[in-house]
Parts: sequence; structure tokens; C-alpha cells
Amino acid sequence: MRRSGVLLPISSLPSKYGIGSFSKEAYDFVDKLEEAGQKIWQILPLGPTGYGDSPYQSFSTFAGNPYFIDLEELIEEGLLSEEECNSYDWGDNVEYIDYEKIYLSRFEVLNKAYKRSNISDNEEFISYCEENSWWLDDYASYTALKDYLGGTSWIEWDEGLKSRDKDVLDKYKAELKEEIIFYKYTQYLFFKQWSKLKSYANQKGISIVGDIPIYVALDSSDTWSETKLFQLDEDLNPIAVAGCPPDSFSEDGQLWGNPLYDWEYHKKTEYKWWIKRISYSFSLYDIVRIDHFRGFDEYFSIPYGHVNAVNGAWEKGPGIELFEYIKKELGDVQIIAEDLGFLTDTVRKLLKDTGYPGMKVLEFAFDSGEASDYLPHNYDRNCVVYTGTHDNNTVNGWYNEINEHDRQMFIEYSNKLDAEEQANWDMICLAMRSVADTCIIPIQDFLGLDESARINAPSTLGYNWKWRMKEGSISEELIKKIRRLTKIYGRL
Repeated sequence: MRRSGVLLPISSLPSKYGIGSFSKEAYDFVDKLEEAGQKIWQILPLGPTGYGDSPYQSFSTFAGNPYFIDLEELIEEGLLSEEECNSYDWGDNVEYIDYEKIYLSRFEVLNKAYKRSNISDNEEFISYCEENSWWLDDYASYTALKDYLGGTSWIEWDEGLKSRDKDVLDKYKAELKEEIIFYKYTQYLFFKQWSKLKSYANQKGISIVGDIPIYVALDSSDTWSETKLFQLDEDLNPIAVAGCPPDSFSEDGQLWGNPLYDWEYHKKTEYKWWIKRISYSFSLYDIVRIDHFRGFDEYFSIPYGHVNAVNGAWEKGPGIELFEYIKKELGDVQIIAEDLGFLTDTVRKLLKDTGYPGMKVLEFAFDSGEASDYLPHNYDRNCVVYTGTHDNNTVNGWYNEINEHDRQMFIEYSNKLDAEEQANWDMICLAMRSVADTCIIPIQDFLGLDESARINAPSTLGYNWKWRMKEGSISEELIKKIRRLTKIYGRL
């Protein structure tokens, strides 16, 4: 089935109070997708973010980000007043998120709602907590403890807490009872609002593509509560961490710092945790994109404590066995494999054996005049084509920065008639007309925005994850143009 959709993170919606949320603007965006003939809304990971604000470094692989809770809904329910919400400083630029101000304001406001909610007597809340206790208890305890201990990571906690000594943990849980219930309340609100928004999208014929990182963060409730899953020493410190080797883009490689999985342990459990994780993801999303898919074939292991990735080495991952267990337990679920970057024959074979569609990014197609798997004439149908992803520049930003040789190749390949004209529509048409079953375009490219609208530049700090779409950006004229192209290229 040919179909198309749009990539837009929840955080980038033009909601009130400093960051995108599950607000009326999210529902309006769904309406616009339907009107434009789109069948997919792809988002970024929904987890609570920590240092660096990256959705790929979350405090929990199961929890949701409280920043996305719609405060206007809480105002309508009488738990907050508009005056209260407006009294906080959410930042003064509607096109960029000020995470420091969001952090300082959001939890304080949500705490006011919690204290007025009498939530402990709410049967729906009690039921939610019971059904999700297998992850929620650890997440809420971990987050309350982090607050109490000044934000430090669990690997810096005193021995009793670090090793989860029952008596020590019970003592703190009793002392922090209210704080723990508060964090459970934020998750209840998050999932209640998200379920409502997803249901609305599904009713409009739109599927949600969710995104899960292959790794979890070291500073997370997952690592603290499930230490056996990871390569940790007897003091519960990482033996090695994740990253990427040096290449032409980075002579030191990339040091991500995530703890690596103990795949032998996972194998002994018949990959129970992974099956639980994937199953849970499909309760949130209709389609799941798994980031860094090649890590299941081979993963890059860097000794813990090293300052870069130079001394890392490739180790063998679980391979097809993991996905055979997933299929056995969950059936034929819809997964997109993020297979970008340098691929070995064994990674290609793994992708083929799973049957999952891989990704094609058009901005990678013109890096040289040589043959490229990313050029549309080399695609087969079982793939997802993008102009760019959250890690790429916008098409117009990319076009402004590439060298003359690559620009000329793009001009000739796309039959671009005017070299000075914006490149975004030429690239969008290349993606739309390709044989790829699925085509997903970042909203910035439909809007023709430049590099100032980039979501993330890997291996940099300071300006990532901040871009927001201005209210009213998607005009009726643009909707009609998107729908027309979608119909012309057989994706309607």
C-alpha cells in the first residue's frame, strides 16, 4: 500500500506554555493531516528527557514526558487557573523551547494540580497504577529519589540505594510517599491525554509512528531497577558503553555513554524484557521505528571511562534470534528499521531476514557522484523514504551548504529547472514519486524552512531539540498542494 505522512515531534507543536503538548493544536494538526491526504504522523521518543534534552536519553523507556501534558485541559477541569499558568515564565520565543524555564515551571504547576486532584481516591488512577506497577513503581521511586538527592544519577548514590537494599529503599519510599504518588499522577495524566489524541488520529485514518532508541540511558530507572540486563561490574558501574567508531565525520567517533546489554542474559530469559518493551511500544504507537538497528547485528563497545570512541571494538549482537522471539510472541508487528550509515553484509542480511522496511534518506543520495543506495532508482518497495530525518538539516538548509558538485548532481537528477529556486519541493517530489511504499516528509520541508529549523545536529550541544512550528504555518493553500501531490503520486 502506497502511503505518505509527516514527521513532527510533539515538542515542536505550537502549543501554549513554552513547548508542544497534547493540546488543541495537536488535534488541529491531525485534522490538517487528514485534509492533506496523509496517513502517518511520525513523532520522536515520548520519554522524560534529562541532560541535553535529548529524547534519545530518557529517564525511563516506559514513562512519558510530563512536559507534553496539556495544561489547558487541567484548567478546563478546574485543577489550575489560567492566571496561575500565565504567571510563569515559559520563554519569550515561540519558535524555540527554553528547557530551563520549562523545567523550573512545569513540575511546580503540575504539583498544584496534583494537590487539588484527590487522585489517590480515583478508581481509574488506582487501576492505572496497578496495571503499570511493573515499571511505574520503579520510575516514580527513582524520580522522587533523584529530586531528593539533588538530581544525581543512581550510580553516585549511597550503596544501600544504589544496590536497592530493601530496608533502605522502604525507608526512603515511606519518607517520599507524596512525591512518589505525584510522579505516578503525572504519568496517569500523560497516558490519559496521549491515548485520547492517538485514538483521535486513528479515527481520522492516521497511524502514529513512534520511535524507540535501541539503548536506554545510564541515568534511568531502567538501568537502576534491572541491573542484570546490562554489562555492569560488581559495583554496578558500566564495564563498557555504547557509541560509534571514528569516521570521516568525526575523528574521535561518538561516545553516547549508554550501558550495553548483556545479551547472554537476555538470551537466557528468551528476551523477556525486549518482548515486554516492544509489546508496550505497540500499546502507544501503531508502527514502531527502532533506532540504530545495526546494533542488533554488531554493536560498538567502548571501555567505560574513556573520553572518546577511539579504543572501542565491534561485538556480536543477538541477531535474528531476538526478532524470531518477538514474532513468536507478538506476531507480525509493524516495525521500521533505522538502518542508516555504513552497513555490512550481515546487517543487510538481518534486515532482509526480519522483513522489516529500512530507511532511505534523500539528503544522503547526493554526497558523491558514485552509485548510492539512497538514490530512488535503486529502491525496492519495502522501504520508507524521507527527504531528511530529525538528525538532518532541512532540505533548503542542506542545499545551501552542499558543495557545487553535489548540488549539480541534485539539479540534474531531479530535473530542477531553476537552480536558485528553493530545493524542498524538488526533493519532496523525488520522495513522493519513488517506489517506496511509505514516504515521510519532515514538516519543515513542506514549509520550505532553512537551517534555523533543524531539530538536531548529532555530536553537538546547545541548540538541539528546540525548534517549534509557528502557529498558522500550515495554510489551506499548502494543504491543497500536499494533497494534490499525494494524489498525483498514488499515495492518497
